[in-house]
Amino acid sequence: MIRTEALDRLPVRTAVPALRRALDDRGVAVLCAPPGTGKTTLVPLVLAGLTGEGPVRRVVVAEPRRIAARAAARRMAWLLGEQPGGRIGFTVRGERVVGRDTVVEVVTTGVLLQRLQRDQELAGVDVVIIDECHERHLDADTVAAFLLDVREAIRPDLRLVAASATTDAEGWARLLGDAPVIEAEGVSYPVEVLWAPPARPVKPPHGMRVDPALLTHVAATVRRALGEREGDVLCFLPGVGEIGRVAGQLAGVDAEVLQVHGRAPAAVQDAVLAGSSGGRRVVLATSVAESSLTVPGVRVVVDSGLAREPRTDHARGLSALTTVRASQAAGRQRAGRAGREAPGAVYRCWDQAEDGRLARFPSPEIKVADLAAFALQAACWGDPDASSLALLDPPPAGAMGAAREVLEAIGAVDGGGRVTERGVRMSRLGLHPRLARALLDGAREAGARRAAEVVALLSEEPPREYGDDLAAALRTARRGQDGYAARWKQEVRRLSSSLGSSSPGTGKGGSDDAAVGLVAALAFPERVARARGDGAFLMASGTGAELRDASRLRSAPWLAVAVADRPSHAASARVRLAAVIDESTALLAAGHLRVRGEEVRWVDGEVVARAVDRLGAVELAVRPLKQPDPELVRGALVEGLRREGLGLLRWTRDSEQLRLRLAFLHRVLGSPWPDVSDGALLAETGAWLEPELSRARRRADLGRIDAGQALRRLLPWATGEAVRLDELAPERIEVPSGSRIRVEYGGEQPVLAVKLQELFGLAETPRVAGVPVLVHLLSPAGRPAAVTADLASFWRDGYKAVRAELRGRYPKHPWPEDPTTVPATRFTSARLKRS
Repeated sequence: MIRTEALDRLPVRTAVPALRRALDDRGVAVLCAPPGTGKTTLVPLVLAGLTGEGPVRRVVVAEPRRIAARAAARRMAWLLGEQPGGRIGFTVRGERVVGRDTVVEVVTTGVLLQRLQRDQELAGVDVVIIDECHERHLDADTVAAFLLDVREAIRPDLRLVAASATTDAEGWARLLGDAPVIEAEGVSYPVEVLWAPPARPVKPPHGMRVDPALLTHVAATVRRALGEREGDVLCFLPGVGEIGRVAGQLAGVDAEVLQVHGRAPAAVQDAVLAGSSGGRRVVLATSVAESSLTVPGVRVVVDSGLAREPRTDHARGLSALTTVRASQAAGRQRAGRAGREAPGAVYRCWDQAEDGRLARFPSPEIKVADLAAFALQAACWGDPDASSLALLDPPPAGAMGAAREVLEAIGAVDGGGRVTERGVRMSRLGLHPRLARALLDGAREAGARRAAEVVALLSEEPPREYGDDLAAALRTARRGQDGYAARWKQEVRRLSSSLGSSSPGTGKGGSDDAAVGLVAALAFPERVARARGDGAFLMASGTGAELRDASRLRSAPWLAVAVADRPSHAASARVRLAAVIDESTALLAAGHLRVRGEEVRWVDGEVVARAVDRLGAVELAVRPLKQPDPELVRGALVEGLRREGLGLLRWTRDSEQLRLRLAFLHRVLGSPWPDVSDGALLAETGAWLEPELSRARRRADLGRIDAGQALRRLLPWATGEAVRLDELAPERIEVPSGSRIRVEYGGEQPVLAVKLQELFGLAETPRVAGVPVLVHLLSPAGRPAAVTADLASFWRDGYKAVRAELRGRYPKHPWPEDPTTVPATRFTSARLKRS
């Protein structure tokens, strides 16, 4: 029996007529409706014709999370007075509850992607609703792009709705071809904001780590909220681990403490969404409760201010969720949960001054995530570089390049990026391509059942209490009775079924530990790691890895690292989950990383020549080379010059001056005078350091190369300008006294440091390549007396003051009143008289 009264109370009903008109006219629409208005439940029922309005149509609703898909289906079925599996059904990975009468099916975006790859027409489907599209999950962006392709090419009749919980819909409207934007007003009550920062500073999050002091403060804030406010409390935390720790600190509160996240048992999820049965509740939730779920009874929100986002270090082959500060948009969504049914309050566990510095919106997943799965989906769709897909944000070129390398290495695409038969099979397993490779190849080597068991462990990281030994975690999961073990067993059944009874290798023997290590290494070949001692390892990717002190894996010679993170300040990654392997397993799994050859490199200030057999960055065998390739030696010497500088060559005072003179001419006159900066000289070693550089074999040989003689090779001999070097930038200038004074070229202007009396009678400043020199006038003792670039002005205006000062100090030297009319001299007055 339809619950008409409940349906009529949903605020989104007022927007339904406009939405239907938009779909009738254009076939596409963007629906903006705040959480709790019924956009996820009423709209599909109306569009499917299940409320008595319009013809019956088949509707597919795509949700970003399994928990949201199940909850939406259950809620819609309840509104119709039914159970899921009738006219309302749902399909998530590993669970399908639909019947032949199902009209509205709620699926995860991942399931819809798989369906589109198998059936691009979506035969029998009339409307697709992409829910919570504002969250910018990669699967949702990809589904939208594929559906737009389908509408344009083969199903113009397919209706498409992008449903968002925010009013930031312009981008989606443009993407859908200037689709109409339909806005529904929510019933929103005022929410009081209380700033509740910790009393003392806490450490910022890094990797998966959250300062325990912040979690203690969040728990204390929940207790405060229970004492100051009425109603249930919804507390936002970044992940399952933090939820568990805060729950432990809330023991003894006068309220039922519930935990909501993607791993929560279905019974707990149902209990949270059903509302309170009388007593107060504290609901500890991840960001799943921001918009995907409506939790009744909530009057207070406690916001930790943290969230989890994917991050990928392509250079090191590490990808994982990381803890970040939640965006301003997320903060608004979370706070709004307190005002859905009545006035409420939000306690924000950070300072108000910090709020304005937060990011406005969460990062689109396509910008920060590992794109291997996306690249495989695009290749299967026939667009390997995703250049033709209608995406709000294009995938970063670097991330796509790294993804392509992974796919080529595991045989999912060919050299041109086109999907292979193996790649198609991988894409249909509902796994990351790395795990798909581990499942297929692991089944052949270790047996289908055990490969499925290990891949299921890698698909959803086991709880921390399972430990860091992957083989021990497998045994714990097999005998476990907890929620994780139940989900793991369900996933094992799914993966075993996907392989089929005919999968090769189903009868393979060997130990569990060997199978676990092999499958993990197949999934993450760049992370096979050899021991360096004291719990430290080096991965094939070149990244160091360390085990915690209490780990039983510390004595292993080799590891297959399944889960690791590397804090920004740390030199090595921290291993959170790994399996023991031997060298033969490492070579089997990561054979494509093996390289044998000669290596001649500059190491610790010298040329080192070796024959090396390596697995990525891990050296398997090394022997010295007696006669290395001369070109490799030359390259190592050039690398040494780059690292340690041109000072490795022999520089005399004259050669250093020559370089300064050439630099001056290049700066003042330009071509054909050469650029002799470090960068230019290192880029053109062949033009000035040959043949000496090719004859050199070690550091000492570089020290024998005369840099000045080598530099002269760069002079513009071909144009004849080289002969003018001494004319344009002379080493010395003859002054009126007859002395030849060295010119220093190290500054902006050439410098001539000369005793003042030696310039008597010189009216104009000497010039070098048209540039007046900077004259440092010295006393008879060679001490600075004055500086000028304009001698005429100095004789006229500055000389009198200098004469007055120096005349008393050096009375034996001539100090004429008019220095322009007397001959220059190097001598004292007495010496002049004698001569």
